[in-house]
Amino acid sequence: MNKITILIHCNDKPNIIASVTNFIAQQNGNIVYIDQHVDREQNIFFMRLESEFTSEAFSTNAFKDAFKNVLADNFDMKWRIYSSEKKPKMALFISKYDHCLYDLLGRYNSGELNLEIPFIISNHNTLKTIADNFNIPFYHIPVTKDTKAKAEDDQLKLLEEHNIDFIVLARYMQIVSAKLIDKYTNKIINIHHSFLPAFVGAKPYHSAYKRGVKIIGATSHYVTEELDAGPIIEQDVTRVTHAHSIPDLIAKGRDLEKIVLANAVKLHADRKVMVYNNKTVIFS
Repeated sequence: MNKITILIHCNDKPNIIASVTNFIAQQNGNIVYIDQHVDREQNIFFMRLESEFTSEAFSTNAFKDAFKNVLADNFDMKWRIYSSEKKPKMALFISKYDHCLYDLLGRYNSGELNLEIPFIISNHNTLKTIADNFNIPFYHIPVTKDTKAKAEDDQLKLLEEHNIDFIVLARYMQIVSAKLIDKYTNKIINIHHSFLPAFVGAKPYHSAYKRGVKIIGATSHYVTEELDAGPIIEQDVTRVTHAHSIPDLIAKGRDLEKIVLANAVKLHADRKVMVYNNKTVIFS
């Protein structure tokens, strides 16, 4: 059994869905999931489709070539096709906070995340024992003002050697430069301990406390050169009251961070996110 996922976006026009589904049928495929969305303001069509093929002669590369020649060029599509046989490879970048790391590794260890984690990178040695406990290679690459450029070169070398598909900043307390962002555009996921765009900065819970907010939240987004302004993948909130202290807000916030980041990672790994004009279309 071969299973593929197709992601498409292009200018909206008649017969796109019919053409794609007929093409799948002609290739002896069985569609097991299909969803679409049209951005009326931009006149852009988005679609995600999963299809199964039982023929032993099926070839993903041959299917891609046929798809391009028969459909993609005709509709001027931007498209990607993924085989379920290949799990995406995720690199984890961390610093000293461990809550998101523990959560992701726990989910990974239990088989909840459909991906591979070839290694963990940190600018500190603090959490190496966690990586060791989960038998995942750990690389300590210190980052200072003077060594930042070399550190990113070392990071890029590891990423390329292991054919990493995407990066997760699990509370990595360093600003990622354009060197990494350009190489992994819309493939670097960050967790922000605030409900963006509100309360940006180093201490959002302190700012929220001073304002007497009634909800706090967490946001996971793709990293762009404009800090904390990338396409948003997932968000969630929880209610608070005047009776909650700053430590209470931080504890609640960390619980949210874990859940929101894990959901964002799952959505990305399962090929359910499409980015367009700094916004995301999230398929179910």
